[in-house]
Amino acid sequence: MKLFQKLLLAPAALGLMAPLAVDANRPASAADLNIAGVSQYGSSADQVTSITQFSDVQPTDWAYQALSNLIERYGCVAGYPNGTYRGSRAMTRYEAAALLNACLDRITEVTDELKRLMKEFEKELAVLKGRVDGLEAKVGELEATQFSTTTKLRGDSRWVLGGQVFGGDSPLYNKSKNTYGDTSLRNGLSFNYDVRLNFDTSFTGKDLLRTQLRAGNFADSGFGVDPVRLSQLDAGFQENCGTGADCGDVVAINRLYYKFPVGKNITVVGGPRVRQDDMFAVWPSVYTGDKILKIFQFAGAPQANTQVLGGGAGFWWKEGKSGFSFGANYVAGNADVGDPSVGGVANGNSAATGSVQLAYTGQNWNITGLYAYSNRGVSVGATPLARAAVSTGYNGTNAFNLAGYWQPLQSGWMPSISAGWGIATSNDVGGSRNDSTDLNVTTQSWMVGLNWKDAFVKGNVLGMAVGQPTFVTGGTDNGPWDGNYAWEWFYRFQVTDNIAVTPAIFWLSRPQGELTGQGNTFNSFGYLLQTTFRF
Repeated sequence: MKLFQKLLLAPAALGLMAPLAVDANRPASAADLNIAGVSQYGSSADQVTSITQFSDVQPTDWAYQALSNLIERYGCVAGYPNGTYRGSRAMTRYEAAALLNACLDRITEVTDELKRLMKEFEKELAVLKGRVDGLEAKVGELEATQFSTTTKLRGDSRWVLGGQVFGGDSPLYNKSKNTYGDTSLRNGLSFNYDVRLNFDTSFTGKDLLRTQLRAGNFADSGFGVDPVRLSQLDAGFQENCGTGADCGDVVAINRLYYKFPVGKNITVVGGPRVRQDDMFAVWPSVYTGDKILKIFQFAGAPQANTQVLGGGAGFWWKEGKSGFSFGANYVAGNADVGDPSVGGVANGNSAATGSVQLAYTGQNWNITGLYAYSNRGVSVGATPLARAAVSTGYNGTNAFNLAGYWQPLQSGWMPSISAGWGIATSNDVGGSRNDSTDLNVTTQSWMVGLNWKDAFVKGNVLGMAVGQPTFVTGGTDNGPWDGNYAWEWFYRFQVTDNIAVTPAIFWLSRPQGELTGQGNTFNSFGYLLQTTFRF
């Protein structure tokens, strides 16, 4: 309508102007004009469809773009029979009238067509208008009752039904009494849950304040820390639980940290409840295992990827989605304790880990090196001797992890491959094997994980992982005898976008490590059905 209004005003504007082609002291007359030429100018036969049809119009002309737009958008510009436009020639009122008439004819055609279309789709337009009105009402209601303008809630609820079967010929294993030494083996079927709620807040659109609430009741299940630590599930939440304690069904703050960018490539992270891997630039594994056994969630090195949770801070520098990245962080598991003889920050009782990570990430692959110094020990994925080797003494543990992954660009028979290896040296391990000798004990670990995306059915995932959790390879007398192995299989059925059902099995060899004794065997076979709800 703006163009139409301008065209309507054009005659009035032209009427106020003195004719440019004749004497300004008198109005123009038909005698001053070649009426035949004007008629030829306004002839529909001379209408042009491209500005290139004018031989005397060049791209360097100041009105070139405006003339081109009139031709291409509205098609109401005509030329002279000889293929010229004569843009530098003064315009008479007759020529203006011819041009205006051509444009008005074109606008009339468009208007009639629009009216016809509006009448033809009258019912559909009415329905669409009703939907838009309803949508506006719902948006207004959501804005009035929304939880927060800066916070989003994301969560998942995992239900696990499963158990374990034990076997072997170790003298410590008593099948009839269902015990291993003095420890009762939980081989019954249990039904447990793990719920996580993430409240993600952003104040600038680039930062993140994460508050995670978590609850679970795995303390007394067969998948808890006791009696076989290696069977702990990633979903096996049991906050602040000691042996025999039942602290299930208690909601706890599991994460509380703030992350923000500094410049283009640097990110700073810190908070009173942050985990070591929350402050890594990259994670060197794409094997999630649908989060079954926790021992496969450390990229092959629980000694270096301790995943200590507590107060801490760190930063990372990253080139982009691909390229080099570097980061460093410090986390103290006992940061909330004021007594330095028990905990605190930056002392021998902090149960802390300091890490430095260097990685390179390609389009579909990654390789990462990690060095970590820790005085907290390994709480998951270690046999009793290995745990003692890295958890005692003020001298701490020096650990290194080399890990990476490769994944196909398209799903098919070729799986993604994740692999990791770790080695650690622990000092001042007095009394770890019932003697007072201080030892420099070396421990190692490794894992390989495979994922087949869209296996059998699009959206489903088949996975397998095998490896050795932390075991002692040197520094003890008479051999460590704890060369344990772990293996798991799973298949995730993606029922809907938000619901998945995952049956899984796992097998653990010598999960009690050196306690089994040389030449003896002890093993565990686990089975479970995990249902995951995401919202």
